[in-house]
Amino acid sequence: MTDKASSEQDFDVIVVGGGPGGSTAASFIAMDGHKVLLLEREKFPRHQVGESLLPATVNGICVMLGVSEELAQANFTYKLGGTYRWGKHPEPWSFTFGPSSMIPGSQAFAYQVERMKFDHILLNNARKKGVDVREQHVVTEVLESGGRITGVGFTDEKGQKKTATARYVIDASGNSTTLSKAVGERVYSKFFQNVALYCYYRGGKRLPEPRTGNILSEAFSDGWCWYIPLGPDLTSVGMVVAKQHADRLKQGPEEALRHFLDKTVMVKDFLSEATRITEGPYGQYRVRKDYSYVNTHFWTPGSLLVGDAACFVDPIFSSGVHLATYSGLLAARSVNSCLRGEIGEERSFSEFEQRYRKEFSNFYQFLISFYDMDKDMDSYFWSARKVLNTEESSNDAFISLISGTSFTGEPLFSNASEFFQAHVGVGDLFRKTYEAAANPIDDSKFELDGFDTTKFNPRHFIQDFRKGIVTLIRQANSETHAPEMPVVDGGLISSRNGLSWAEPVG
Repeated sequence: MTDKASSEQDFDVIVVGGGPGGSTAASFIAMDGHKVLLLEREKFPRHQVGESLLPATVNGICVMLGVSEELAQANFTYKLGGTYRWGKHPEPWSFTFGPSSMIPGSQAFAYQVERMKFDHILLNNARKKGVDVREQHVVTEVLESGGRITGVGFTDEKGQKKTATARYVIDASGNSTTLSKAVGERVYSKFFQNVALYCYYRGGKRLPEPRTGNILSEAFSDGWCWYIPLGPDLTSVGMVVAKQHADRLKQGPEEALRHFLDKTVMVKDFLSEATRITEGPYGQYRVRKDYSYVNTHFWTPGSLLVGDAACFVDPIFSSGVHLATYSGLLAARSVNSCLRGEIGEERSFSEFEQRYRKEFSNFYQFLISFYDMDKDMDSYFWSARKVLNTEESSNDAFISLISGTSFTGEPLFSNASEFFQAHVGVGDLFRKTYEAAANPIDDSKFELDGFDTTKFNPRHFIQDFRKGIVTLIRQANSETHAPEMPVVDGGLISSRNGLSWAEPVG
């Protein structure tokens, strides 16, 4: 416990972590006129995985942050969609972000980015917005008083111990979060317990136009791999396998990567004349545990969890930066509303959690369906990920946190088994619809015979999945559109400038 009078300095908000979620939250709060301190443990630019972005980030949040021109000048790879060699079908299939009636052609793209450059742009933008950004500052302690989180203790770049207090503390420090245990308990998925081994190459092949910039994801017997074209000559390559295969890493990452790569078809061919980078920030093999999880609570009095500090889901659909920046925006709206004295903390923070949990749930349900395609059942990795075979069907603690609620506020599913029963066959439905349509899933092509649509309707799921993305893009571009509807019955809507919450009209 540290007395406020002895603290180094007092702020409106302290943000822990300078990645996309933290820099986004800090910028939007500073843009609303508040005093913000951001503490980042590393010195930017620094390496980070997760290079594939989605349109909601590029054409929504980044527009609102005012960094669109810098992103364009960085010459990041232009991404129109994704290409998959997935399921038993040997031919790859692709999807595009648009154009469609929902996403205009001018915004139907994203970028493949070098996170070292992208994250640095967002952090420097926070500085420009007036945020007090301090790199190489490590948070070591959470300060509490009267049942509230009131600040943090930290060491600066010289190793000196200091403290700072604030009305609100936002934890955006990633999966190794300092604050999450003070907010709730982390509950793990039994379905997505994978390990990723990745590195970088020069000289890899590219897909033909117009899909040159697409992320390529290829399933193989032991898992799946990503192939991300970060530039004309730079490629990120990662193998995602079940944790049971992690023992192979003991033989060394080079041998393990070669073993998994030999089981692919397209990626092996694309790397046939490529050379692995062996120097600099891209010159080493890296391993990451992609264990999906969600916290029991996303906020406590005085504090919120943003990005991976709150939850993480398998990276197959490139959701990481989207969830981080989106939650950063939601957190900023809630904090700004409270600092203005317009909306109470519980109502404002509950809006943050309901929306963020709903977005995470949308991705989780989509990915459950995506994995449950007609892949080779003789493979341990894929047979363990058939919807009705998985351990997740008994993981009620996890499913209860992400299964969502109906319009009446009641849980959509009473238990995990019911959740998985409702999703049987949806994965194959997605694949067939993708193959039949040039644009994102054509809802009219959904053949719903055999589905109990009273609790889970794939068409409604996809419509809801895209609705939030379109709202962000339209708001960022100041387009005239129908007033936003509350996400939950009796909930809030975003303000006109998108920086806070407002009560719905009528």
